[in-house]
Amino acid sequence: MAERRSPFYSSIVGLGATMGRVGGDFISAKTYSDIADEHLNTRKNVGVQDLSTMGKMDVKGPDAEALVNHVIVNDAAAMKPGQVRYSTVCRDDGGIMDDLTVFRLGPEHFMLVTGSVNRLKMLPWLHHHAQGRKAYVTDITAAIAFPTIQGPRSRELLKALIADADLDGLKRWSFTSGHINGTRVLISRTGVTGELGFELFVPADEAASLWDALMRTGRDFGLKPYGVLAMFTLGLEKAYPAHGIDMDESRTPFHVGLDRWIKFDKGDFVGREALLKVRDTGLDEQWVGLILDGDKPAATDAKVLADGEDAGIVTYSDHGYSLGKVLATAHLRLPFTAVGTELNIDIGGQPTRAVVAPIPFFDPEGVRLRG
Repeated sequence: MAERRSPFYSSIVGLGATMGRVGGDFISAKTYSDIADEHLNTRKNVGVQDLSTMGKMDVKGPDAEALVNHVIVNDAAAMKPGQVRYSTVCRDDGGIMDDLTVFRLGPEHFMLVTGSVNRLKMLPWLHHHAQGRKAYVTDITAAIAFPTIQGPRSRELLKALIADADLDGLKRWSFTSGHINGTRVLISRTGVTGELGFELFVPADEAASLWDALMRTGRDFGLKPYGVLAMFTLGLEKAYPAHGIDMDESRTPFHVGLDRWIKFDKGDFVGREALLKVRDTGLDEQWVGLILDGDKPAATDAKVLADGEDAGIVTYSDHGYSLGKVLATAHLRLPFTAVGTELNIDIGGQPTRAVVAPIPFFDPEGVRLRG
């Protein structure tokens, strides 16, 4: 597969990042120095990550709303221009193809931000469902650079760079526009770290100078870049499920606690009948959080045991650097899902105690998201 590079590639390599394939045919930064340092600085000050590898699908036309509403489980018709919605995209059988964010740019104009890997299947999926509709889907991934600015000082930093946007009044799940050194950017109050944060959509041919401005101004605010590995540990502390890790086409939104985003009352959409059956019959498993003894994470797909009985599998495990604990998420069968249940996981040949814990592990009330 051909190697694709983000518009920030040269700038990131110049900072000494360890690069690798992170999604689809793109490569990006896995880490810059130390994962714990990148993680903790984002919690304490402000971090920046290049998310340009994520897919950006432009959907326009008189039937754009009908198309988007047909493929997502959330309600696009209820959105106003300037709003963002999170949603899963499901197959007819309810399996999750992707989880994404939907931006309503205008009455007949949307942008869907997909997973990096899932971009490769979401484009033909959207084209397929656009047939017979006056809606036009274009993959604009390569045209748009996508830095995310996350952390308690993120607003303070961006206010030093952007004079023509009301960042104090910008609410979560909404977006506006402004200028950085003459470059017009879309500014979205979203992110996957659990911190106050903003995501920027930048013309690719103006991205390098914007990155330089961010890094230069950011020095006064403790800005440090972070890579994919720190993104995963930040997301783990907030128990944000990741596609391809915690969920895939074999599981529905109910399996990972995302059913609150399903709007059954909006009418027909892909997967509706299958999801109604899951809602009515219930599940025999649950996606849960675990706190592990010791200092070693469990392997992905490691078996979880309850008194020697197979209780389920680990989906992801890593250090919760903000908490000083080793954390994991897992799909467990009932009745082993109750908070406080003691389990065992084999880690490096040693049985290790794990306890079912409430999720999210970090800032459960979401105070930090509100800034």
